Amino acid sequence: MTDTASDLLARIRVHGAVPRHIAIIMDGNGRWARERHMPRAFGHRSGMKAVRAVVEASLEAGVEWLSLFAFSQENWQRPETEVSALMALLEEYIAREAAELRQQGVCVHVHGDLSRLSPPAAAAVERVRRETAGGDRLGLNLFISYGGRAELVRAARMLAEDVQAGRLSPEDIDEQSIHRRLYTAECPDPDLLIRTSGEQRLSNFLLWQVAYAELYISSALWPDFDRVALYEAICDFQRRDRRFGKVST
Repeated sequence: MTDTASDLLARIRVHGAVPRHIAIIMDGNGRWARERHMPRAFGHRSGMKAVRAVVEASLEAGVEWLSLFAFSQENWQRPETEVSALMALLEEYIAREAAELRQQGVCVHVHGDLSRLSPPAAAAVERVRRETAGGDRLGLNLFISYGGRAELVRAARMLAEDVQAGRLSPEDIDEQSIHRRLYTAECPDPDLLIRTSGEQRLSNFLLWQVAYAELYISSALWPDFDRVALYEAICDFQRRDRRFGKVST
């Protein structure tokens, strides 16, 4: 018999080792729509339901940080109609969910090259940041117009500027120096990285931060990824032996 969400959540609480930070590459909206002979925008809209389910499940499981890869820098190369539809969905998601996120204690952070957003989308991002500031149950990182290599270039440029200005010595540059200049400086690195749709690649997401993350590949397309799917991933995480390069005693 298939475990229910309640069964899996009870199992998670018994084992106790909940990942503090879960990152998800949300993949499969287009294929989900194609299987139903619908336009890609239909899949993206259906994926919004999965976002809500995962946020709610993370709150229930006691996850502290949730990072969602919503839109990559490469996605700007998609047809203009699809990009416009994605930006409109971003605005709709914020308009629909901001109040609920605030009530649930979710603090939303949005990361990436936001200068490329349309004025309405940029205003929506600023609104959700402002309205959810102070949430202390879950930090929700939304990565929009984001690329992992571009983030590292940005950090390197910031370090170079500090050295040039005399604020930092080259000899003092270490991993923490880089970490403090990443978008995710205020949160721990992901413990668990989930990718949906069965694809097995990082797609330029959080390249520095996932160095020691446990990887979990789900065959579910993103619109079908629900509470049960997230709890199954956490249960799998709890069975892992995380050694960080060391030897088990």
